[in-house]
Amino acid sequence: MSTTNSTNVPDQYAVFGNPIAHSKSPLLHKAFAKQCGQHLSYGAILAPFDQFEATLKTFIEHGGRGANVTLPFKLEAYSLCSILTPRAQAAGAVNTLWFEHGQIFGDNTDGCGLIRDIVNNAGFALKDKRVLLCGAGGAARGAVLPLLECQPAELIIANRSMDKAQELLIEFQNHGTLTAVPFEQLQGPFDIIINATSASISAQRPAIPDSAIKTDTLAYDMMYAAQPTPFMQHAAQLGAITRDGWGMLVEQAAEAFFMWRGVRPVTKELLIRENLPAG
Repeated sequence: MSTTNSTNVPDQYAVFGNPIAHSKSPLLHKAFAKQCGQHLSYGAILAPFDQFEATLKTFIEHGGRGANVTLPFKLEAYSLCSILTPRAQAAGAVNTLWFEHGQIFGDNTDGCGLIRDIVNNAGFALKDKRVLLCGAGGAARGAVLPLLECQPAELIIANRSMDKAQELLIEFQNHGTLTAVPFEQLQGPFDIIINATSASISAQRPAIPDSAIKTDTLAYDMMYAAQPTPFMQHAAQLGAITRDGWGMLVEQAAEAFFMWRGVRPVTKELLIRENLPAG
């Protein structure tokens, strides 16, 4: 973690992924650095699918101080870490790295970014609420522990593969009340529904029965796009309040910035996408 630089050379940070050209992370961190008076540069690095480790090590050798990791390298990043934070261990995946004394430190800021966006930005309490988490992959895994820490009345995982959902139940059984059911057996309604599946990427939506959605349900999609996702569109037709994952992206980035620099950016202005500075 560094907040000072005795030379005129900015500290080097980057986001790794494949694809990566679409990433908004460089613009977010540029805005954070300006706001917090931090001397750093932040780029986007396209890592070949089979060369993430080599690409990362080259970045470190050339003075890289820290990095974000996006699809499809979060699991590989996890395996490369010397030291993991408790939330990275729980998530089984890493999206934030920093490098000190020859060691690679790993964290996962996705879950806390999700919670801050729902609670602080959207104004929805999670405590004592019925919460449905759709999906049991990497995105869902990173959300389970932060959600349970908010003490919902119920946290139910719905997934096409019950084997994967059951794995999460076993892994997190000592952290709170958690159950798993197939989509067709969901008994609604829910106060908050979080779509952590990849359905929105292919313009699909998870098979949530309409009875799970009520007029004041928060229907939250971890994906973000220029237009509402099919999940959000359908939920809105049923009277739900909808929100996409832009705020989660901003908040997880702010948490990563804090881990690196020891200062926490104010995110309010960047929650409005039009306020994002141009590249």
